[in-house]
Amino acid sequence: MAKALLGYVGGSDPRLLAEMRRLQQRVQDLESELVRIQAENEALTAAASHDDRIMERVDAHQAEPALT
Repeated sequence: MAKALLGYVGGSDPRLLAEMRRLQQRVQDLESELVRIQAENEALTAAASHDDRIMERVDAHQAEPALT
């Protein structure tokens, strides 16, 4: 059955194998990029949450006007 899935006819086609390796590498590259972007997103979300908590502590009604 594996031979049928690979289109086996007397041997593996080197072009098919090269394309398969290229695609596997591309998938690995994209998975690595996804992990990196997810980590960056989590860091940005944490930073934004921290900024929101700081802003919640500021009482706008008692704050002094900014000097110009």
